[in-house]
Amino acid sequence: MTDHGRTTDEHPATPPRPGSIVACPDGPLLVRGDVEVLDADGRPVDKGRRTVALCRCGGSSIKPWCDGTHKVNGFSSST
Repeated sequence: MTDHGRTTDEHPATPPRPGSIVACPDGPLLVRGDVEVLDADGRPVDKGRRTVALCRCGGSSIKPWCDGTHKVNGFSSST
């Protein structure tokens, strides 16, 4: 069976989804999709997954990733 010139077994290539960065209130930056994360020297950091949380409070023990420290150190994104 065909659908507009291709068989129904075929799927059109899925276009890449744009990345997004969301600032969580009083928490990390959620980075989703095809977004490159660079270290302080401009080298790419392996994200290991499509969605990661970047620390904004400065207290994480696994920087640049969030470890939840913002919950106990009183970080506020409103200041």
